[in-house]
Amino acid sequence: MAVDHLNLAVRQGGCFGLLGPNGAGKTTLIEIIEDIIAPTSGRVLYLGKNRTSAFREQIGIMFQQTALLSYMTVQETLATFQSLYSISYGIESLIELCHLNDIRHQLNDKISGGQRQRLLVALALINQPNLIFLDEPSTGLDPQARRNLWDIIGDVKAQGKTIILTTHYMEEAQHLCDEVAIMDQGRIIAQASPQQLIAKHGGGTSIALPRRTYAATAMEMPYKVDPSNGYFEIVVEDMNAVIERLLQAGVDMSEMKVQTPNLETVFLNLTGRRLRE
Repeated sequence: MAVDHLNLAVRQGGCFGLLGPNGAGKTTLIEIIEDIIAPTSGRVLYLGKNRTSAFREQIGIMFQQTALLSYMTVQETLATFQSLYSISYGIESLIELCHLNDIRHQLNDKISGGQRQRLLVALALINQPNLIFLDEPSTGLDPQARRNLWDIIGDVKAQGKTIILTTHYMEEAQHLCDEVAIMDQGRIIAQASPQQLIAKHGGGTSIALPRRTYAATAMEMPYKVDPSNGYFEIVVEDMNAVIERLLQAGVDMSEMKVQTPNLETVFLNLTGRRLRE
């Protein structure tokens, strides 16, 4: 069962992230919410009411994969999509918002991956939706293009739009999302702001020391030590006290790593580290 007795509420405004390992049921859930597939049971409410036939015209979707006509320019593509809706965003405003001015006259098959993703965001906004779905928006982008896309999404969020984002980039979710739900085996297993999830499920700050510099004194220390990739990891509550104790024991601290928990730590702690096919 892809979605198993799942209850989910998304607050209006801001960015809501849906995370989960492969096979968790994210795609099925999103397509049910988008009204692409019908649920076998249960219902979806939009603004507190059952969805009407107008729902699809009131939302914007950036699919993970979208085919664009190669013989059309960026501006022609925007104009074509604009003609499909009775209410639409001004093309010039969209071009400015999504940083498309330099490529507005280029053919769709001549633009880069980052430029293409910015165009797809613009197409998702063309009908002035209040609810926008972004499915893996930055997959395959280099760090510069990804950050540029994040800035655009931040500008869209600042307009008061509601964004539902799916991503495998935990840094992206932590940077953009006001609230995150982690899904596994068809259920929501945790839901809160990124900061709240990190505080509850992150496991605390840790110090990592190379085994060769710490092995001799590891058994003498009153701390739980976990071996990991050639390092000993110590989860600490009082950083100053632990460092002082290590220094007193003569431990070489020159290669010490301080690891602060983040959303990726939370994700792995909750869903496990086993590879999902």
